Amino acid sequence: MNITCVEPLGISQENFESIKVDFENKGHRFSYYMDRNESEQVLIDRMKDSDIVIISNIPLKQHVLEACGNLKMLSVAFTGLDHIDLEYCKQHGITVKNAAGYSTTAVSELAVGLMIDVMRKITELDLATRNGGTRNNYLGIELRGKTVGIVGTGAIGSATIKLLKAFGCNILAYSRTERQEIMALGVKYCTLDTLVAESDIISLHVPLNNETFHLIDSRLISTMKPSAILINTARGNVVDIDALALALKNGSIRGAGIDVFEKEPPLDTNHPLLSAPNCVVVPHIGYASREAFDIRAGIVLDNVRNFLNC
Repeated sequence: MNITCVEPLGISQENFESIKVDFENKGHRFSYYMDRNESEQVLIDRMKDSDIVIISNIPLKQHVLEACGNLKMLSVAFTGLDHIDLEYCKQHGITVKNAAGYSTTAVSELAVGLMIDVMRKITELDLATRNGGTRNNYLGIELRGKTVGIVGTGAIGSATIKLLKAFGCNILAYSRTERQEIMALGVKYCTLDTLVAESDIISLHVPLNNETFHLIDSRLISTMKPSAILINTARGNVVDIDALALALKNGSIRGAGIDVFEKEPPLDTNHPLLSAPNCVVVPHIGYASREAFDIRAGIVLDNVRNFLNC
């Protein structure tokens, strides 16, 4: 089999060479690239002769996949698969495996970090301090005792709940599947409407699909407490960004911490959240920790080995 890793994935060239030797000793060809290039033509050039491709969150649309006639398997170094034309893969017998679970700790820790940043204005006050300012009588808000609504109690949502319990938070949850082990922690499941209306903090941990597109829309945002904040480390389009930006500008909610957007950064300079007050934005870093990348490399390579039965 011809195996190609189209981007570096945080793997050193030395480690890639070791991986290459391992696959070649088993009778396969392994190629890798030490740069990330999202140009569709570059992707086609790199993938066109491959049987197996390793890739992260670079979009793979139908016309790119059509140019790769030998493709049999995609090992995706990412949890979500909404950037890949899965219907085409299904129709053409292309196996797609994700890297489930590699970033659970990294994303849950960032979600809590964003909560603290927004509630204590760490980013804003850092800039003020550097410009010769003071706290200007600002009083922060503690996590302890707050009601946090967790939307989605899969692996990352559950990990976030456990961190927040250690901070002394009360937890409400909304999820397609109610988990006994989560309820055993004293977590109360409720409707999404109840969660949004009663939570001091709302943290999103659901995949993007037809059911979750703009799940948090203008109607729900209008029912949030004026003192509430919204945290999104899931997918950008789970939230109606325009409605969120308007609520922040109108002061109808306290703030937001956003790691994900409708498209991958860099953002347009006129993106509505960039001019919204009390909004901490970071360029999709939830999954990006040294530990998570090491785990991810192991998962994607094991997925390839399992496909090859080697």
